[in-house]
Amino acid sequence: MSEFFGSVWWLIVTLGVLITFHEFGHFVVARRCGVKVLRFSVGFGKALWSRRDRYGTEFVIAAIPLGGYVKMLDEREGDVPPAELDQAHNRKPVLQRMAIAVAGPLFNLVFAVVAFWAMLVIGKPDFQPIVAEPTGLAATAGFETGDRILAIDDEKVTTWTDALGELVPHALAGKPVDISVRTASGVETVRKLPLERLSSRGDLEKAVTEIGLKLKPPSVAPIAASVRSGMPAATAGLQDGDRIVAINGNPVAEFSALGELIQKEAAESPVLGFEVERGSQRLEFNVHAIQQTDDAGTRWVTGIEAPDAHDAVLRYGPIAAIPAAFEETWHSTTRMLKLLGQIVSGQASTKNISGIISIGQAANTTAHMGVAWFFDFLAAVSLSLAVMNLLPIPILDGGHLLYYLIELVKGSPVSERTQVAGQYVGLMLLVALMGLAFYNDILRIAS
Repeated sequence: MSEFFGSVWWLIVTLGVLITFHEFGHFVVARRCGVKVLRFSVGFGKALWSRRDRYGTEFVIAAIPLGGYVKMLDEREGDVPPAELDQAHNRKPVLQRMAIAVAGPLFNLVFAVVAFWAMLVIGKPDFQPIVAEPTGLAATAGFETGDRILAIDDEKVTTWTDALGELVPHALAGKPVDISVRTASGVETVRKLPLERLSSRGDLEKAVTEIGLKLKPPSVAPIAASVRSGMPAATAGLQDGDRIVAINGNPVAEFSALGELIQKEAAESPVLGFEVERGSQRLEFNVHAIQQTDDAGTRWVTGIEAPDAHDAVLRYGPIAAIPAAFEETWHSTTRMLKLLGQIVSGQASTKNISGIISIGQAANTTAHMGVAWFFDFLAAVSLSLAVMNLLPIPILDGGHLLYYLIELVKGSPVSERTQVAGQYVGLMLLVALMGLAFYNDILRIAS
């Protein structure tokens, strides 16, 4: 349940921050263009808090924190006093209305750059792109345990996250890709990964499994970095910093072997004999393992947290991080647009569209991974909001921009009847897209 409430909380934080920033973009530019803003609402539904400024704008925090909006003075939405007609949105020149519409996505783009900059300055802990025992297509291509990935199709790779990010578009395209590696013996070579053989090309999750490139985790000593209060290990008497020497007489050489050994031994008897070193002392404890179910399935747990195993950090100085943040934004945006194009063209499965459940789970996961990872996540979601809102779908900012472009060409606004019809079509498309994303989330959890 704690994971559920954590996901809900971090989802609210994520959407609250990003949507507020998006709507703030509309608000600022509308004010600059002389449009009277009637309401700036964070959330929908009943107002929990509100106040009005000297310009007559009501600022509201509402009960349902999954969105927000900016309501402007407009003759199409109600009577406008003659003295305020010059402040009505619909009376403004078309270029100003376009600026107001594009301001929200633009502010999301700016937020992404700032979030990437913060992530790079703080430093995002990651793993070196070193391959574990390969399977599937990677084994066919000649990859070996200990290969360090240097570049994918001439794009330099420094972390495991980089490697996955560069590999995904090639996997969806289904074209062979050259991967430069340095072998465990220090020899640099190029291996051609035959991605054209992928049978699950459009499904990212299945494609990654079929490719068979897995991270080789760094060797970490079997030390309990943290023993969670109230869990079996803490109840038995283990403490932070204890080095686990053996379980049921089976020696433990590194932390990665600890989990497998607990699963194996607890399946026979949940009472496990732990032998630990604490300073110069050698102690023994009986730990009663319990079963827990999460996204990874049902497993035996004792409440022992691993030491930080990250062996790479993506970090820049404050000045050097500025161009790096723009570059990261550019790469992320192009990858996102490429994926969107592949989904539209049928090259990628619609299963790759994630919904609000996935966003909540990812928010919770990255928040627990550290501030840098959470900033990285916020930047990615902010870019997604920018791209989605610029789609030429009526009801979204991109739909309004489409209407304004038509108005520029024909010299008069699109008829109200056409706009209303477009709003209905846009609403149906948006509901269908959200329904598909929600269905994918439920299917992923169920499977």
